[in-house]
Amino acid sequence: MSTSAGSGSPGGSHPFGALREQLRDAAATFADDAGAVPGILSGMVDDVDRALREELEIFPVCHHSPASALAMVRRLREKQPKVIYMELCEDLRPLLDELRNCRLPVALQAFATDIDGFPPDWAPLSVVAPITEASAEYQAIAYALDSPDVELILVDRSTDHVFQWTPREPAEPAEAPAAAGGSAHGAEDDTARHDEAALHGDAVGIEIGDLRPRFAELEAHLLHHGKVRHWSEWWDQYVEQPLVGADYDTYRQVMVMIGSLFRRLRPDRHARDAQDEDRERYMWTRIREHLAASGADPAGCLYVCGAFHAASPVEQFGLAAEDEPYEISPRTDTRWMYGLIPSSHSAIEAQFGLAPGAVSIASATWTKALKRSGVTPFRPAGEKGGKKKRAVRGRAAQPSAPGSPEGVADRLSGFLATPPVLDDLDEAELLGWCVDIVGLARRNGYLASTADAIAVFETSILLAGMRGRGRPTPYDFEDAAVTCIEKDTVPGRRDVRRLCEILLGGDRIGAVGYDALPPLARDVLDRLEPLGLNLQARTNQRALLDLRADPELKPCSDLLWILRRLLGDMARPIMGARRLGERSIQESWDLAIGRNQRSLVELGYEGVTIEQVLEQRLRRDAWAPEATAATALEAVEEAILYLGSRRLADELGARAVELLTAERTVDGAPRVLRQIRRLLAHYRAAEPELPRWCERFVTAGYAHYCTLLPTAFADEATGLRQVAAMLGFLFEMESFALSLGCDHTQLELAVRQSHPEAPDKVALVWAARSRLGLMSSAELRSRCAELLANPLVIPAFPRYMSGFVQALEPVPTLTPFVVEQLSKAFARLPDSVLLPWLPKLITTLRDGARELVPVLVREAGRTFPAALPAVDAWVPPWSARPTASMVQPGGADAAPGGVVARLLAAHPATCDAVAGSLGYDAGWRTAEPGDGGARRLEAGELLTRYPQTADAVAALLDLRPVG
Repeated sequence: MSTSAGSGSPGGSHPFGALREQLRDAAATFADDAGAVPGILSGMVDDVDRALREELEIFPVCHHSPASALAMVRRLREKQPKVIYMELCEDLRPLLDELRNCRLPVALQAFATDIDGFPPDWAPLSVVAPITEASAEYQAIAYALDSPDVELILVDRSTDHVFQWTPREPAEPAEAPAAAGGSAHGAEDDTARHDEAALHGDAVGIEIGDLRPRFAELEAHLLHHGKVRHWSEWWDQYVEQPLVGADYDTYRQVMVMIGSLFRRLRPDRHARDAQDEDRERYMWTRIREHLAASGADPAGCLYVCGAFHAASPVEQFGLAAEDEPYEISPRTDTRWMYGLIPSSHSAIEAQFGLAPGAVSIASATWTKALKRSGVTPFRPAGEKGGKKKRAVRGRAAQPSAPGSPEGVADRLSGFLATPPVLDDLDEAELLGWCVDIVGLARRNGYLASTADAIAVFETSILLAGMRGRGRPTPYDFEDAAVTCIEKDTVPGRRDVRRLCEILLGGDRIGAVGYDALPPLARDVLDRLEPLGLNLQARTNQRALLDLRADPELKPCSDLLWILRRLLGDMARPIMGARRLGERSIQESWDLAIGRNQRSLVELGYEGVTIEQVLEQRLRRDAWAPEATAATALEAVEEAILYLGSRRLADELGARAVELLTAERTVDGAPRVLRQIRRLLAHYRAAEPELPRWCERFVTAGYAHYCTLLPTAFADEATGLRQVAAMLGFLFEMESFALSLGCDHTQLELAVRQSHPEAPDKVALVWAARSRLGLMSSAELRSRCAELLANPLVIPAFPRYMSGFVQALEPVPTLTPFVVEQLSKAFARLPDSVLLPWLPKLITTLRDGARELVPVLVREAGRTFPAALPAVDAWVPPWSARPTASMVQPGGADAAPGGVVARLLAAHPATCDAVAGSLGYDAGWRTAEPGDGGARRLEAGELLTRYPQTADAVAALLDLRPVG
């Protein structure tokens, strides 16, 4: 970089010639390097000279600086420019007119979900530019909004170019744009401010005038010798306070000098430097284009930009530059949407890496400076949150032309040579702070007293003196309060530093007015108006809906459920639910719409009505590249619940059929089973017939899962729950599928071809075979008995039980059998085996069958005795055998066949009905003495040898054989 660009000869004929020579002599005397330091110091003077000699008046600013805002107000009232060029994304200009409908701070936002020309994983794209009242850019905007003859032109790159100039590294797609437009995102540690600090979300931040050293060693050096903790405090002490009362010329020269210093003292050039220079070329090109098109007089124009950019070395700098205009690339086809979102001091601090409370302190400094100077700030007519104050503007002053030597006077020499003026101690102000912080601390749980107020007062003065200040600043006061009050612990949510921020102005949170909201947000507020609540307030609003007494509130209920689906806790139901086939008659809601205004605004970028947005999202989810059949079925259910659209539900259902047949894994089988089960139950209860897509889904799913079943059993990567869900679908939908033309043989062959090796899947396939009649209950019990009798298999027995428990979903009749096997294991295994085995069983059941264990518990409750005295005499059903007491051949009132025979004899109508259905005449024989036991044995032996008869009767009566 040339150190004398635009400065002419360094002789004394120029206003900064003496200062330049003085700095060079000082550098030659004190610097070790005779070349670098003199070049940097004289180059800074050259940059100041160049900026102030420019024909177009350059106004250098720092973001959220009260000194910059105060200088802007004074200059606007003096110069009354007709055209204002501002460093801000040019496509945000239409949003500025809506600031009059907002309560500051707010942020201008550009948002894009449908991107074209950028990596897909960057979506959604979002850019925010926060605006506070204590900022020079807002004062210029307010001046232009209230002056019809003033033209405000934004000249910085568009939001599309922000991302065009972003490196394509996938690891940090959102951080690089932040570096291009402002500072990187910062972290907010205070949990009480988390919601406010997250108002900007993950958006890229754009600010005017990012003045911070880009050389870490330089910043550390300044903080160390300035005796401050962070950069915000250094800036407030050494720049902000001295410039608050400075005249305009001094302000301009000092700001350009600081921008030049930070620009020259930096490490080797990198990508951010190139982007900064491209931005400067972009802005000067836009300025020249507008001047050429409008014919405006540069003497009546003002260029507002960051002080860093005011010291620009680019060849396009200035209106007299002879270089070719910068070639601006076209925008991509990305569809950008624009709006205003609420902001807060903490959100600005978190996003741009400022110290917590820095923006609040700047706001307090701005208010104090206005009172001290008597300057009236600009506020657009109709602005929310403040009373309109506007001075009557008279005839404009006639300043000397900035481009002539007579219009530039050296103010830097006096400013740099004059020692800082130490403000006198304002005891009343400091005493008020100390008394108020003690009261605030007591209300937040601290044991603070008058002695602590005195200690804070004395410590504040002591810290200010140690740091070279005669008057304690808010930062000194904060440190003193933390030292004297907080001590070891924080009794509540807020620490003392947070209480000091509240005391000094608090975290002001802005709001977007109704007229500045997008159509969707206004539509939501209009449709919820019957609730009679202030939905734009930041406090929680409780809504009580009696839908039976007030049927007109039903549309409000429908809208609140959609808000719940799209925006989460913005609408939180306290009472009431919405499920398939279920509608509440009374509902209670906690609404935080005002607090989550940003989310509602961004929702408005996606559509005109909230129903349209939900429909678009359901379609997008169902047709996404990673969509599954379960995703589409969930979309079908939500279309029924929230939109009541049969057309959309059928379309999404047809998509679910396509996705199911295309799947090559069964990972989503549990979700598919739950979803289709609920949907079929709903349609059967609410519709005269099932939709066509339901029939196609069942038949396609039956064939699909039959095909994948053997592979899923053998694949170690496929979980037990997924295989159990497949079997649940096949067994539960079998009768429906068979009625639609499917073949039962396909399922039977799939089960026969399944040969798993894992113990839990082995148990599951045994259960499936017993369900299909391929394995009898006796054989199943025999195999389990062999497992318990084999000491080598005992450690793996919990996995077998996990498989049986998972089988309860496809084969619910197996529940008594599982209880029986667990009971046998606890009864037969010795303690030496059972105690090491028991933890493994518990963890296996907890991890693999958490939702099915209650089924076993209920079955056990039906099986085991309910009272403790009955336990000793209780005989398990699976262990009961005929005893002599059950056979009473000589008894006069004994009925042959034991309990069953006595039951049949007491109620013969059942047997008569069965015999009649089989075509036989019912005949009852009187029992002969002495033949009951023999005939019972003969009957039992007959049924054991020939079970086909019993099976045929069961099939005829549509019962399942027990075995």
